[in-house]
Amino acid sequence: MSNSPVGIGFIGAGMISETYLENLTSFPDVKVHSVGDLDVERAEEQARKHGVESWGSAEDVLANPDVEVIVNLTIPAVHAEVALASIEAGKHVWTEKPISVDRGSGQALVERAHQLGKRVGVAPDTVLGPGIQTARRAIERGDIGVPLSAQTVMQYFGPDVFHPNPDFLFAQGAGPLFDMGPYYIASLVHIFGSIDRVAAVGSIAQQRRTVQVGPRAGESFPVEVPTHVSAIAHFESGAVSQSVLSFDSPLASMGQVIVTGTEGTMSIPDPNSFSGEVKITRGPREFSFPIVNEWETVPEQGVVTGRGLGVLEMARAIRANRPHIATGELGLHVLDAMIGIEESISTGQFVSVESRVERVPTLPLDFDPFQQTL
Repeated sequence: MSNSPVGIGFIGAGMISETYLENLTSFPDVKVHSVGDLDVERAEEQARKHGVESWGSAEDVLANPDVEVIVNLTIPAVHAEVALASIEAGKHVWTEKPISVDRGSGQALVERAHQLGKRVGVAPDTVLGPGIQTARRAIERGDIGVPLSAQTVMQYFGPDVFHPNPDFLFAQGAGPLFDMGPYYIASLVHIFGSIDRVAAVGSIAQQRRTVQVGPRAGESFPVEVPTHVSAIAHFESGAVSQSVLSFDSPLASMGQVIVTGTEGTMSIPDPNSFSGEVKITRGPREFSFPIVNEWETVPEQGVVTGRGLGVLEMARAIRANRPHIATGELGLHVLDAMIGIEESISTGQFVSVESRVERVPTLPLDFDPFQQTL
């Protein structure tokens, strides 16, 4: 199989599977062989829609000898369980974020994968898109000097307005922190390196929310986690960040990432997208009120695609026998920071983040998802 496309199997055929399937069935270096779900009819529907040859249960996908990498799109509460089952079945695994909802099972998954010689890749792979990669290269060139701090904002009215089954997004292991936090925290770790401590406050605006679309419209469900989080992080490098993550805001303000360095401030594209404008300001040439900043645009470099990019990068790394970028260790560090934020909300104290991650490399500039390399 060393020169053949890498075989892919899906476990989980819900909403997010659509974009993964669209992309992974279009990349020549991988081939999707099977789709599995608790609802086999849903698995069949997605498989037929995207020209996938087989479907069935999760067990059927794990038993398929053509499948080398499992794409785990289950709900967060079972991410680690399904990923571990994949590893034990002799497969590599790419899992949607977060890697787990607790540190212990996430660590056990990564350790077991090492023991068995298998790989764990963890979303988000949006950070591998041309938008954030262009920003990273600019920062590493010194375009804004030494990066010192960041501000991020992700706030809107919440997923219960568009998701037909939003309960899990307000349950333990979700909320704005665990659902959207990985995009922002992973981006900050890509830029600044490991986080060493965090602090946060949080609140719940409504103890119950209501499904607003689909066959369950009008049905209410309990909210188990903070729906507004304000967090700060301190990095080993000495950099600091402050972040807002909220499902409680009538004002939608999403995708804001502002990084300030010693010689300029950079606006980075939405971490939940693969492309976007990178801009730098170096401050006004003349001081006057109102203050007007002049911005310069950094040309975006790279091929724009979507979810599944990280799966492809890991698949190529498997064939080349080299490390992949979105590692289990990176996923664990992001999880460790998020749990630390959750603990800080409860205790009112700074919480140390014990894990560390190696400096995350950038994606090669010539990486083309649509090029056949295998």
